Amino acid sequence: MAAATVPSPLALRIVAECPVTKARACDLALPHWTVSTPVFMPVGTQGTLKGITADQLESLGCQICLGNTYHLGMRPGPDLIERANGLHGFMNWKRNLLTDSGGFQMVSLVELSEVTEEGVKFKSPYDGKEILLSPEKSISIQNSLGSDIMMQLDDVVSSTVKGPRVEEAMHRSIRWLDRCIAANKHPDRQNLFAIIQGGLDAQLRKACLNEMTQRDVPGFAIGGLSGGEEKDDFWRMVTLSTDYLPREKPRYLMGVGYAVDLVVCVALGCDMFDCVFPTRTARFGSALVPWGSLQVKQKQYAKDFQPIDPDCQCPTCKRHSRAYLHALFKSDTAAMHHVTIHNISYQLTLMRSVRQSIVDGRFPEFIRTFMKRMFPSPDQYPGWAMEALASVNVALD
Repeated sequence: MAAATVPSPLALRIVAECPVTKARACDLALPHWTVSTPVFMPVGTQGTLKGITADQLESLGCQICLGNTYHLGMRPGPDLIERANGLHGFMNWKRNLLTDSGGFQMVSLVELSEVTEEGVKFKSPYDGKEILLSPEKSISIQNSLGSDIMMQLDDVVSSTVKGPRVEEAMHRSIRWLDRCIAANKHPDRQNLFAIIQGGLDAQLRKACLNEMTQRDVPGFAIGGLSGGEEKDDFWRMVTLSTDYLPREKPRYLMGVGYAVDLVVCVALGCDMFDCVFPTRTARFGSALVPWGSLQVKQKQYAKDFQPIDPDCQCPTCKRHSRAYLHALFKSDTAAMHHVTIHNISYQLTLMRSVRQSIVDGRFPEFIRTFMKRMFPSPDQYPGWAMEALASVNVALD
């Protein structure tokens, strides 16, 4: 007799689908909150977003953010976090958390790691000790963290790598998915997402999609992209993936955070996104605006008493001028804090506007207005974005 499957602690309700593109607006019910998609998820590597409190994140309307399994597993460690009632209790966050598997560090810390069938051997960047991160260990740490969505450990290769290593990584990711599913101690309250691999090879992606969608996991991520590959290759792999992913499950495109990429990839059928970009760029004085970015450190803003964006309702724009932030960047780390709040607010507001336009049946018009505002003239529209949008019936004039 087959073991009874545990019902997933996740429910996806499709609220609206764009009749022109592949975009959709959904309600994603998770253990700690119902998330409105499309959604951008800010990245809090070690139980915090740098320069912003959990309360501030909540007040900006954030419904789900990320924690990093690799870094939290090293410091302060899963045992301590488990004693604090998981990462939710440790960082006092009442809404949803998604934890990555630690696999991405195979690329970002490649000089410290070695991959075998057993798992990934790392040299700790903290004390130089050797650690084995296996699929079972990754899930064990994530079980201790208590995240609402856990990611499988996958074999990650850079998106610019070609040749047999890409196929090897794809097949190993499928085998590791099965080990992750078997290792999950809390399938009744923690959702495990599979990660589609296959590099920039359409046949490998299809083979991975075919295998992984046969597993009854609560959701799917599109992995191994946005790592330096050509944008033409990037969007084709995204749309190929959403063509084959099941309609009734969430689709998470990993590591994407530029505004144009978000809007285009919603049109290609993605629901969830994450990226360090808005927080990292804030620390260098770059504020995200509907016309691109504004560098508050530049001299031209020294006597400019407008807010970053006159139409923005975030606490930074309500209270502080460009001139104040410009001056603050010379003397105080609070400047980074203020711009981080603005940038997170910008991303969350953008996604709320995208969602509303899908619900209202005017998403193609939203895209055209967004692009007109983002670029001074149509001849500056990125060719890849125009091609990607044309593939889902949106012509930019």
